[in-house]
Amino acid sequence: MTTANELIDLVHTYNPNSNSELLRAAYAFGEAMHEGQYRHSGEPYFTHPVAVACILAEQQMDDATLITALLHDTIEDTKASFVEVEKRFGREIADLVDGVTKLTNLQLSSTQTKQAENFRKLFMATSRDLRVTLVKLADRLHNMRTIKAMRDEKQAQKARETMDIYAPLAGRMGMQWMREELEDLSFRVLNPDARSSIIRRFITLQREAGDVVQKITADMRVELEKVNIVAEVSGRAKKPYSVWRKMQEKEKSFSRLSDIYGFRIIVATEADCYRVLGAIHQRWRAVPGRFKDYISQPKTNGYRSIHTTVSGRDGKQVEVQIRTREMHEVAETGVAAHWSYKNGERVENRFAVDPVRWIASLTERLDDDQDHDEFLEAVKLEMYTDQVFCFTPKGDVIKLPRGATPIDFAYAIHTRIGAACVGAKVDGIRVPLWTRLKNGQSVEVITAEGQTPQATWIEIAVTGRAKTAIRRSLREEDRGRFVRLGRELARVAFENVGKKATEKALTTAAKALAIADADELLAQLGSAEITGRAVVRAIYPALEARNGDEVDENRAVVGLEVGQEQQRGACCQPVPGERILGITFRGQGVVVHAIDCEALADYEDQPERWVDLHWHEGTHAPVNTVTFDVAITNDSGVLGRICTLIGEQNANISDLKFIDRKPDYFRLLIDVDLRDTEHLHRVMTALEAESNVSSIVRHRDPALANVRRS
Repeated sequence: MTTANELIDLVHTYNPNSNSELLRAAYAFGEAMHEGQYRHSGEPYFTHPVAVACILAEQQMDDATLITALLHDTIEDTKASFVEVEKRFGREIADLVDGVTKLTNLQLSSTQTKQAENFRKLFMATSRDLRVTLVKLADRLHNMRTIKAMRDEKQAQKARETMDIYAPLAGRMGMQWMREELEDLSFRVLNPDARSSIIRRFITLQREAGDVVQKITADMRVELEKVNIVAEVSGRAKKPYSVWRKMQEKEKSFSRLSDIYGFRIIVATEADCYRVLGAIHQRWRAVPGRFKDYISQPKTNGYRSIHTTVSGRDGKQVEVQIRTREMHEVAETGVAAHWSYKNGERVENRFAVDPVRWIASLTERLDDDQDHDEFLEAVKLEMYTDQVFCFTPKGDVIKLPRGATPIDFAYAIHTRIGAACVGAKVDGIRVPLWTRLKNGQSVEVITAEGQTPQATWIEIAVTGRAKTAIRRSLREEDRGRFVRLGRELARVAFENVGKKATEKALTTAAKALAIADADELLAQLGSAEITGRAVVRAIYPALEARNGDEVDENRAVVGLEVGQEQQRGACCQPVPGERILGITFRGQGVVVHAIDCEALADYEDQPERWVDLHWHEGTHAPVNTVTFDVAITNDSGVLGRICTLIGEQNANISDLKFIDRKPDYFRLLIDVDLRDTEHLHRVMTALEAESNVSSIVRHRDPALANVRRS
């Protein structure tokens, strides 16, 4: 275990003005608090906080972050309290330790609903002080380095959580080295055979072709010396997980994978970066579509570099990254560069991103009103995706995830622009809204007054911001439509029992049904979440049940064995008055079909399952749902009149769904609860007589033959 003096000496290599006494005191306090505690490996527990502090010291972090690392488990796992830590080390450090404790308690790999809630807490902790997340990442890195001491199932759970959450988060913060190590450590646990196979293939390749990295590095140095550029050139084979992921994405074997080596060239000035690029492209052929200039268009986490892929020695494709020393420091430590020290002073790296600004860019699209699915979707988009940079007609840069469309571009400018979008031009050419945007393209959004977001946009958009805005708009539009339809359905349902659907009646019904208010009741009624009968029954149960001589719906069919259950076939929806028969299903009773149901042909060779049935004589309850396929003209008030006509026949609409919308007509499926065939004919006759109904047929779907009602 690293001693207090060794840790202080390490810190003094980059920060001679560090508060050695405070670091020593934190070391002693943490060691005392963890006395008698041991890790799964048998080592004293305090070796872990010290290792976390060393990882952060290697990133040249400030004293407060290092002390937090030494104490990060004291409030959680020892008798130490927040008040005691604050008294000894100050409020800043106490808040940081408390923040890390809260992150440790989050179960980020739990159920989706819980995961969304905890992700939100993670980002809230990040927004208060990014150093909390830096300590947590270093904590996870050391735990992954020592994971072999855990049980196998615990290793797998931690590795999946690391691969899904912590590795992408480290990458999003610009700490690419940490992301790669976390991915590789997780890969070692989750797929050890694949990792070993890739390493063996690298060894075989090196044995057959020699040290390719050393040869290509030497070639690059020669080319740069020719044009008098002083540079630091290094290369390496890519990490096993990175290679495996490329094999999966490109569906190629290792032998056919060419881009498995990466090289880095570090120079003194930005101008030298472009001189190096020219020298590399002059010597080797560039691979089309593999050039990215993150110097002129940096990533939001401050990353700057030129990326290009060329066909190197023996035709092998290699990736080359070109950057200055300052850019390299930010590329190595990412957002953490903001707290880095050199020679006792905070580093003034002009490329380091202000954490406050970075956090704002990370969280601006994470809406508090989103549901769990939407929130997780937005988080993953923010954490996992690379970016493309497009331009407005005025030359402003819009940063979007890879795969973004003009709809995402429009919403990135402003929600109002996105909602009114009707088309787009890319580089002056009109394109479909589903077009995937590429780096450097100029995009012009075409808008129209009165336009509203379309449901199909959900599938086209990829950004969390666009999807959230579209869903919100659609919900508001649907809610208004459902409220209007629900009001009409409520009116008809109340008139059936001689009452009026007044606001007071609706409010009373909402309260009885434990629904927030009358509008929400109408919205649920219009969207078929509840029925008109249920609303009436909530306040007029005696009136709703006035037909006491009705046939019990559970005994509506005659011919069943004692205790045998029955269900109406969803395919043909038989009603009393029609000839029927039954098909037995093991453990599910009998499904009742109309005699002319097409689905019966499937059982012709199984006569032992057929049951002769008929309806019980008497007045049946209006509980037999029949679906009508209705085409109506697209005029105002028509749907309301249709509902009224059905209600006048003492029938209840239990569901309504539009299946086709044209400028001149609507086609919809209407579920109506009926008593019998006579009731059925009365409803159909009333609708056929309506001038705005162009057609009405009974909807039957043989594909629903095996659907069981709950």
